[in-house]
Amino acid sequence: MISRFSINGREIGEGHPVYIIAEMSANHNQDFDHAVAIVRAAKAAGADAIKLQTYTRETMTVDVRTPVFQIGKGTIWEGRNLFDLYGEAFTPWEWQPKLKQVAEELGLDCFSTPFDASAVGFLEGMNVPAHKIASFELVDLPLIRRVARTGKPVIMSTGMGSLEEIDEAVRAFREAGGAQLALLKCTSAYPSLAAEMNLRTIPHLGAAFGVPAGLSDHTLGIAVPVAAVALGACIIEKHFTLSRATPGPDSAFSLEPEEFKAMVE
Repeated sequence: MISRFSINGREIGEGHPVYIIAEMSANHNQDFDHAVAIVRAAKAAGADAIKLQTYTRETMTVDVRTPVFQIGKGTIWEGRNLFDLYGEAFTPWEWQPKLKQVAEELGLDCFSTPFDASAVGFLEGMNVPAHKIASFELVDLPLIRRVARTGKPVIMSTGMGSLEEIDEAVRAFREAGGAQLALLKCTSAYPSLAAEMNLRTIPHLGAAFGVPAGLSDHTLGIAVPVAAVALGACIIEKHFTLSRATPGPDSAFSLEPEEFKAMVE
Protein backbone atom coordinates (compact mmCIF):
# COMPACT_ATOMS: atom_id res chain seq x y z
CA MET A 1 0.00 0.00 0.00
CA ILE A 2 1.34 3.43 -0.98
CA SER A 3 1.42 5.90 1.92
CA ARG A 4 -0.34 9.26 1.72
CA PHE A 5 1.75 12.25 0.61
CA SER A 6 0.75 15.90 0.26
CA ILE A 7 2.41 19.32 0.07
CA ASN A 8 0.48 22.42 1.19
CA GLY A 9 -2.74 20.40 1.10
CA ARG A 10 -2.13 19.19 -2.45
CA GLU A 11 -2.50 15.40 -2.60
CA ILE A 12 0.24 13.73 -4.63
CA GLY A 13 0.06 10.16 -5.83
CA GLU A 14 -2.05 7.71 -7.78
CA GLY A 15 -5.36 9.22 -8.86
CA HIS A 16 -4.08 12.80 -8.59
CA PRO A 17 -2.51 15.10 -11.20
CA VAL A 18 1.27 14.86 -11.56
CA TYR A 19 3.13 17.29 -9.31
CA ILE A 20 5.59 19.29 -11.42
CA ILE A 21 8.68 20.87 -9.88
CA ALA A 22 10.73 23.49 -11.73
CA GLU A 23 14.31 23.37 -10.45
CA MET A 24 15.95 26.78 -10.58
CA SER A 25 19.36 25.53 -9.42
CA ALA A 26 22.08 27.89 -10.71
CA ASN A 27 20.10 29.33 -13.62
CA HIS A 28 19.62 32.67 -11.83
CA ASN A 29 23.25 33.57 -12.72
CA GLN A 30 23.61 35.54 -9.47
CA ASP A 31 20.97 38.08 -10.58
CA PHE A 32 17.99 38.42 -8.24
CA ASP A 33 15.70 39.97 -10.86
CA HIS A 34 16.55 37.09 -13.19
CA ALA A 35 15.63 34.65 -10.42
CA VAL A 36 12.26 36.37 -9.98
CA ALA A 37 11.67 36.16 -13.72
CA ILE A 38 12.35 32.40 -13.56
CA VAL A 39 9.75 32.01 -10.79
CA ARG A 40 7.16 33.90 -12.82
CA ALA A 41 7.95 31.96 -16.00
CA ALA A 42 7.71 28.64 -14.13
CA LYS A 43 4.20 29.53 -12.99
CA ALA A 44 3.20 30.53 -16.54
CA ALA A 45 4.60 27.24 -17.87
CA GLY A 46 2.42 25.19 -15.52
CA ALA A 47 4.76 24.24 -12.68
CA ASP A 48 3.31 23.44 -9.27
CA ALA A 49 6.49 24.31 -7.38
CA ILE A 50 9.78 26.13 -7.77
CA LYS A 51 12.73 24.51 -6.05
CA LEU A 52 15.89 26.19 -4.83
CA GLN A 53 19.17 24.87 -3.40
CA THR A 54 20.47 26.03 -0.03
CA TYR A 55 24.21 25.87 0.58
CA THR A 56 27.32 28.00 0.41
CA ARG A 57 30.59 27.03 -1.20
CA GLU A 58 32.17 27.02 2.26
CA THR A 59 29.65 24.44 3.52
CA MET A 60 30.18 22.25 0.44
CA THR A 61 33.95 22.17 -0.05
CA VAL A 62 37.24 23.95 0.68
CA ASP A 63 39.33 26.31 -1.42
CA VAL A 64 42.01 23.87 -2.57
CA ARG A 65 43.49 23.81 -6.09
CA THR A 66 44.59 20.19 -6.41
CA PRO A 67 43.17 17.60 -8.85
CA VAL A 68 41.15 15.97 -6.04
CA PHE A 69 39.08 19.16 -5.86
CA GLN A 70 38.45 19.33 -9.62
CA ILE A 71 35.57 17.65 -11.41
CA GLY A 72 36.61 14.69 -13.53
CA LYS A 73 35.55 13.62 -16.99
CA GLY A 74 32.00 12.88 -18.07
CA THR A 75 30.05 16.05 -17.22
CA ILE A 76 29.70 19.56 -18.59
CA TRP A 77 31.75 20.78 -15.60
CA GLU A 78 34.86 18.78 -16.47
CA GLY A 79 37.99 20.38 -15.07
CA ARG A 80 36.17 22.97 -12.95
CA ASN A 81 37.39 23.64 -9.44
CA LEU A 82 34.67 22.73 -6.92
CA PHE A 83 35.04 25.87 -4.79
CA ASP A 84 34.70 28.11 -7.84
CA LEU A 85 31.78 26.15 -9.29
CA TYR A 86 29.77 26.21 -6.06
CA GLY A 87 30.51 29.91 -5.69
CA GLU A 88 29.00 30.49 -9.12
CA ALA A 89 26.04 28.17 -8.61
CA PHE A 90 24.78 28.84 -5.07
CA THR A 91 21.60 30.81 -4.46
CA PRO A 92 22.24 33.67 -2.00
CA TRP A 93 20.40 32.88 1.22
CA GLU A 94 19.05 36.41 1.60
CA TRP A 95 17.17 35.95 -1.70
CA GLN A 96 15.36 32.82 -0.66
CA PRO A 97 12.60 34.24 1.62
CA LYS A 98 11.92 36.89 -1.02
CA LEU A 99 11.67 34.28 -3.80
CA LYS A 100 9.34 32.20 -1.64
CA GLN A 101 7.10 35.23 -1.16
CA VAL A 102 7.00 35.87 -4.92
CA ALA A 103 6.18 32.22 -5.55
CA GLU A 104 3.41 32.09 -2.97
CA GLU A 105 1.81 35.24 -4.34
CA LEU A 106 1.63 33.40 -7.69
CA GLY A 107 0.21 30.24 -6.12
CA LEU A 108 3.44 28.24 -6.43
CA ASP A 109 4.93 26.10 -3.70
CA CYS A 110 8.53 27.01 -2.94
CA PHE A 111 10.97 24.75 -1.12
CA SER A 112 14.62 23.81 -1.35
CA THR A 113 17.36 21.22 -1.12
CA PRO A 114 19.38 21.73 2.06
CA PHE A 115 22.90 20.32 2.08
CA ASP A 116 23.63 20.50 5.80
CA ALA A 117 21.93 21.07 9.15
CA SER A 118 22.46 24.85 9.04
CA ALA A 119 20.53 24.98 5.76
CA VAL A 120 17.68 22.94 7.26
CA GLY A 121 17.46 25.37 10.16
CA PHE A 122 17.44 28.33 7.78
CA LEU A 123 14.67 26.80 5.65
CA GLU A 124 12.62 25.95 8.71
CA GLY A 125 12.85 29.62 9.63
CA MET A 126 11.31 30.34 6.22
CA ASN A 127 8.56 27.80 6.97
CA VAL A 128 9.02 25.93 3.71
CA PRO A 129 6.23 23.38 3.04
CA ALA A 130 8.61 20.48 2.24
CA HIS A 131 12.26 19.50 1.95
CA LYS A 132 14.19 17.82 -0.86
CA ILE A 133 17.16 15.50 -0.39
CA ALA A 134 19.56 15.49 -3.35
CA SER A 135 20.93 12.25 -4.77
CA PHE A 136 24.43 13.02 -3.54
CA GLU A 137 23.09 13.38 0.04
CA LEU A 138 21.22 10.06 0.04
CA VAL A 139 23.95 8.57 2.22
CA ASP A 140 24.07 11.58 4.58
CA LEU A 141 21.95 9.90 7.26
CA PRO A 142 22.35 12.70 9.85
CA LEU A 143 20.93 15.17 7.29
CA ILE A 144 18.04 12.82 6.49
CA ARG A 145 17.26 12.43 10.19
CA ARG A 146 17.37 16.22 10.58
CA VAL A 147 14.80 16.84 7.85
CA ALA A 148 12.67 13.96 9.17
CA ARG A 149 12.46 15.64 12.57
CA THR A 150 10.93 18.75 10.99
CA GLY A 151 7.75 16.77 10.35
CA LYS A 152 7.60 18.17 6.81
CA PRO A 153 7.03 16.07 3.67
CA VAL A 154 10.35 15.02 2.16
CA ILE A 155 11.19 14.20 -1.46
CA MET A 156 14.36 12.15 -1.81
CA SER A 157 16.31 11.57 -5.03
CA THR A 158 18.06 8.23 -5.41
CA GLY A 159 20.65 8.75 -8.16
CA MET A 160 23.72 6.52 -7.69
CA GLY A 161 22.12 4.85 -4.66
CA SER A 162 22.05 1.08 -4.44
CA LEU A 163 18.85 -0.57 -3.24
CA GLU A 164 20.56 -1.15 0.12
CA GLU A 165 21.52 2.54 0.41
CA ILE A 166 17.99 3.64 -0.47
CA ASP A 167 16.61 1.24 2.14
CA GLU A 168 19.03 2.60 4.75
CA ALA A 169 17.99 6.19 3.95
CA VAL A 170 14.28 5.36 4.13
CA ARG A 171 14.75 3.54 7.45
CA ALA A 172 16.74 6.49 8.86
CA PHE A 173 13.94 8.84 7.82
CA ARG A 174 11.22 6.75 9.41
CA GLU A 175 13.14 5.96 12.58
CA ALA A 176 13.67 9.70 13.11
CA GLY A 177 9.90 10.25 13.01
CA GLY A 178 9.44 11.12 9.34
CA ALA A 179 6.01 10.26 8.01
CA GLN A 180 5.54 11.62 4.49
CA LEU A 181 8.17 10.52 1.97
CA ALA A 182 8.40 10.34 -1.82
CA LEU A 183 11.29 8.84 -3.80
CA LEU A 184 12.54 10.05 -7.18
CA LYS A 185 14.35 7.94 -9.73
CA CYS A 186 17.38 9.88 -10.89
CA THR A 187 20.31 9.21 -13.18
CA SER A 188 23.17 11.35 -11.89
CA ALA A 189 24.67 12.36 -15.21
CA TYR A 190 24.53 15.90 -16.56
CA PRO A 191 23.00 15.63 -19.06
CA SER A 192 21.64 12.09 -18.82
CA LEU A 193 21.12 9.84 -21.83
CA ALA A 194 17.59 8.59 -22.38
CA ALA A 195 18.90 5.07 -22.94
CA GLU A 196 20.37 5.06 -19.42
CA MET A 197 17.27 6.16 -17.50
CA ASN A 198 15.92 2.71 -16.48
CA LEU A 199 12.44 4.09 -15.88
CA ARG A 200 11.08 0.74 -14.71
CA THR A 201 12.81 1.58 -11.45
CA ILE A 202 9.94 4.02 -10.75
CA PRO A 203 7.14 1.50 -10.08
CA HIS A 204 9.66 -0.71 -8.29
CA LEU A 205 10.59 2.12 -5.90
CA GLY A 206 6.95 2.74 -5.12
CA ALA A 207 6.18 -0.92 -4.49
CA ALA A 208 9.37 -1.67 -2.55
CA PHE A 209 9.04 1.19 -0.08
CA GLY A 210 5.31 1.95 -0.10
CA VAL A 211 5.77 5.57 -1.14
CA PRO A 212 4.82 7.77 -4.11
CA ALA A 213 7.56 7.63 -6.73
CA GLY A 214 8.60 10.00 -9.48
CA LEU A 215 11.49 11.24 -11.59
CA SER A 216 14.22 13.84 -11.22
CA ASP A 217 15.26 14.21 -14.83
CA HIS A 218 18.43 15.56 -16.42
CA THR A 219 17.84 14.35 -19.98
CA LEU A 220 17.43 16.75 -22.86
CA GLY A 221 13.85 17.23 -24.04
CA ILE A 222 10.53 16.04 -22.64
CA ALA A 223 10.10 12.44 -23.87
CA VAL A 224 11.60 10.82 -20.76
CA PRO A 225 9.37 12.56 -18.17
CA VAL A 226 6.29 11.81 -20.28
CA ALA A 227 7.29 8.14 -20.45
CA ALA A 228 7.92 8.18 -16.69
CA VAL A 229 4.38 9.35 -16.02
CA ALA A 230 3.07 6.54 -18.22
CA LEU A 231 4.93 4.17 -15.86
CA GLY A 232 3.35 5.70 -12.79
CA ALA A 233 5.53 8.68 -11.86
CA CYS A 234 3.49 11.12 -9.78
CA ILE A 235 6.25 13.76 -9.36
CA ILE A 236 8.42 15.21 -12.12
CA GLU A 237 11.37 17.48 -11.34
CA LYS A 238 13.08 19.23 -14.24
CA HIS A 239 15.67 22.02 -14.40
CA PHE A 240 14.18 25.26 -15.73
CA THR A 241 15.82 28.24 -17.44
CA LEU A 242 14.61 31.28 -19.34
CA SER A 243 17.05 30.47 -22.16
CA ARG A 244 19.77 27.90 -22.73
CA ALA A 245 21.60 30.62 -24.65
CA THR A 246 22.33 32.24 -21.29
CA PRO A 247 25.52 30.63 -19.97
CA GLY A 248 25.39 28.93 -16.60
CA PRO A 249 26.37 25.72 -14.81
CA ASP A 250 23.01 24.00 -15.47
CA SER A 251 21.57 25.77 -18.50
CA ALA A 252 22.64 23.11 -21.03
CA PHE A 253 20.27 20.47 -19.60
CA SER A 254 17.42 22.77 -18.51
CA LEU A 255 14.08 23.27 -20.24
CA GLU A 256 13.04 26.64 -21.62
CA PRO A 257 9.52 27.91 -20.80
CA GLU A 258 7.78 26.73 -23.97
CA GLU A 259 9.38 23.29 -23.65
CA PHE A 260 8.38 23.06 -20.01
CA LYS A 261 4.83 24.06 -20.89
CA ALA A 262 4.71 21.36 -23.58
CA MET A 263 5.90 18.80 -21.03
CA VAL A 264 3.21 19.82 -18.56
CA GLU A 265 0.52 19.59 -21.23
